[in-house]
Amino acid sequence: MARAIWTGAISFGLVNVPVKLYSATSPKTVRFHQLSGKTGARIRQKRVDPSTGDEVSFEDIVKGYEITPEKYVLITPDELDALDPKATKTIDIEDFVDLSEIDPIYYDHSYYLAPTAGGAKPYRLLLDAMRESGKVGIGRVVLRSKQQLCALRPTGDVLTLSTMLFGDEVVQPDRLDELDVVSEAAASERELAMAQQLIDSLSSDFDPTKYRDEYRDRVLDLIERKAAGEEIAVQPTADEPEPAPDLMAALEASLAAVHSGDEDESAPPKPRKRSTSASASKDGAAKNGSGRRKAVGDGKNAKPSAAKVKK
Repeated sequence: MARAIWTGAISFGLVNVPVKLYSATSPKTVRFHQLSGKTGARIRQKRVDPSTGDEVSFEDIVKGYEITPEKYVLITPDELDALDPKATKTIDIEDFVDLSEIDPIYYDHSYYLAPTAGGAKPYRLLLDAMRESGKVGIGRVVLRSKQQLCALRPTGDVLTLSTMLFGDEVVQPDRLDELDVVSEAAASERELAMAQQLIDSLSSDFDPTKYRDEYRDRVLDLIERKAAGEEIAVQPTADEPEPAPDLMAALEASLAAVHSGDEDESAPPKPRKRSTSASASKDGAAKNGSGRRKAVGDGKNAKPSAAKVKK
């Protein structure tokens, strides 16, 4: 059973909705420990004072902010505690905005909100009202002693809260010097038409279940095989495909590959050339004719479970 990580209330106007907060994601990262290559023992890290070489105990460590090279301002825990945001137990909605106005770059982590005892009716009211209006609630919440900007929105029959980055935490693209040449690199009408045709050919409804972390699957398969005593032969790295002679050739080759795949989806994928100058050709070359990516090693019916990985 899922375990709540926060309990409080949603506050909008004078209405309070008592809720519990649950993690909405569970990243499947394969984690490794550092071991000694000679003994196989796990490496332990120590905190060492480089000026003396002595190990420093945790209670003797203080926080310092570097203002110039090797010059620090020391900050005590009491000074930081005095500045901590008030640990309120409310999600304070300040504005309602259209979902389309929020660039996904601002989203950070996602959580589900569920009603607590006595909160079902106001929860359902807020859920239905937000769904009908198409609006997203923007507010603030304090999680783990840190004030977070957040977006509250209906997702099916549940309210979803996404913590967000503040405006000054997102790097503006005008700081990228390489974008200066983009305005001078306009494509021809024919190239644009072919690129749109390629996008249409590869378009489909978003289904998150058809995408897998193929690298993680291969890593877990490698771990399971080595744990079973199998000797692994390292395969040579495949050569990079040669770039297409030009942008138009890359578009034509991508469209031809799509149409060829539509005629025979059962045929194995053939190597295709990619253009280094067009992202559209990269997408086309990486997918098969039906717009679905071929999974590496999909001839194996059983995928190793992450639960079998021993740390």
